[in-house]
Amino acid sequence: MSKLFDRVMPVLAIAFLAFIAGSFLMFTETFPATYLANAYRGGKAMLNQQTGYQHPYMSRFYQASRDPARGVTLHDEARAQPGFTLYSSGEVQTAYLMAMNGEVLHQWHIPFSQIWNNTSPVKAPRGDDQVFLRHTHLLPNGDLLGIFEGIGDTPYGYGMVKIDKDSKVLWASLDSFHHDLDVGPDGKIYGLTHTIRTNVIEQFKHAAPPRLDDFVVVLGPDGKELKKVSIMDAVLKSPYARMLARAVWYAKDDGDYLHTNAIELIDDRKAAVFAFGKAGQVLISMRELGNGTLAVLDLDTETITWAQQGSWLGQHDPDILPNGDILLFDNAGHFSPFGSSRVMEFDPRTEAVRWSYVGSKEHPFESILRSGQERLANGNTLITESDGGRLFEVTEAGEIVWEFRNPVRGGDQGEYTPILSNATRIDPQSLDPEFLQSLSKSS
Repeated sequence: MSKLFDRVMPVLAIAFLAFIAGSFLMFTETFPATYLANAYRGGKAMLNQQTGYQHPYMSRFYQASRDPARGVTLHDEARAQPGFTLYSSGEVQTAYLMAMNGEVLHQWHIPFSQIWNNTSPVKAPRGDDQVFLRHTHLLPNGDLLGIFEGIGDTPYGYGMVKIDKDSKVLWASLDSFHHDLDVGPDGKIYGLTHTIRTNVIEQFKHAAPPRLDDFVVVLGPDGKELKKVSIMDAVLKSPYARMLARAVWYAKDDGDYLHTNAIELIDDRKAAVFAFGKAGQVLISMRELGNGTLAVLDLDTETITWAQQGSWLGQHDPDILPNGDILLFDNAGHFSPFGSSRVMEFDPRTEAVRWSYVGSKEHPFESILRSGQERLANGNTLITESDGGRLFEVTEAGEIVWEFRNPVRGGDQGEYTPILSNATRIDPQSLDPEFLQSLSKSS
């Protein structure tokens, strides 16, 4: 026994001293503190991936089912905006085009595994059951743009693809595109990518590397990269750099200090009504910067020219409206027993809230992650309540006139519902006649 004690104690003593030495080096930021921190965070991420996401129901692609209802549960034909609805669902890499009655008129399906190759920065992508078609954009001829994200991975942006109406791949960009995209009148595509960077920001050392830094990338209609701008660098060279002093505490876990989650091109029409942007600039949303920041990025000077924070928290999908207001999804800034979320329209000049939709006892409303909204031609608002697996349309008075609940369920008792993403109401007359005629006539 004493011999075993004599052998074990020196090993324990060395391990204890190594632990103390490592802690001291990391606390004092002495070499090789950065390498130790990176190794710790990398090991933590790997453990989380291997133990926390082994089944899709354990991921954020599924949420607890809130309602047994499925499909279209309400359609007030007199007051709802007619058209088709484009959306994607968390359980499969498929986009659906749906009639107002819930009938699927067309679908596009493209597993990420079919476009991945070893040129991708993602060397070991998650399986297709853990990759999500996050954002889709329908072109008039039936071509579809889509963005892939992988759950439990860093970077989680997997790329962008363009497919035709028959789901044939036209091109794929395997840069780490994530969250959102917009298409300009000239066909250029504006997207968000991210990558891990290791440079130290001297004036904001708390935003320590490795960081997951975001970029705005402009692609041509053929998918070729035309421009790439670092959002972090644009913030640092702007008057708004000190916002980084208010980076949220939990961003240090994954180095995602900005978490840019939306992009919108400011075209000539929007520039004419939006006092803080010029044509060719982009409006972006950074969820973590200062607990939620909207900003305008000039792609020529590569700097932030305007930024604003407000009463929202964890926001997504800011849209510039024809009156110059901004409509956005406030995920967690509304404090109510019926849900934390709201959709709000505010005047960026005065910060006054002009309109909002919030939940009620009869219609709880909450989605902490993702989600979005669209102001429709008739003045109604189409809302994507992602975590609830629910799409619905409300009038200016807040009355629900159309509602759809994801019909897919998971689990032995149907206790899980896949999230929904990126609902868009499509005017049939905006589609090319050939593609429109190929759809079902039951619109």
